[in-house]
Amino acid sequence: MPVAKLTVELSIPHAQSLKDRRQVVRSLKDKIRHGFNVSIAELDDANLWNRATLGLVAISSSTAYLTGQMQELDDALHRLTNTLGAEILDSFVDILAE
Repeated sequence: MPVAKLTVELSIPHAQSLKDRRQVVRSLKDKIRHGFNVSIAELDDANLWNRATLGLVAISSSTAYLTGQMQELDDALHRLTNTLGAEILDSFVDILAE
């Protein structure tokens, strides 16, 4: 069964504290969970207040479906990060088909 993983590295330039960073990350995670049927988690520790790495995972019986869903997720993340005052530094998708 295919599994897709999207890893996103974020920059949060306006974050002056851990609280500012958490607010952006929590809002982004809640909006993505609400709009898509994926699991999302923060992958790194909070050493830098203005950086975050998120991991999103989906599973399906169709690799084509997962490819499209990851593209939609990436597009949605770009829109959401702009509204939250953050930017995506890098994003990459891994699809494991067995």
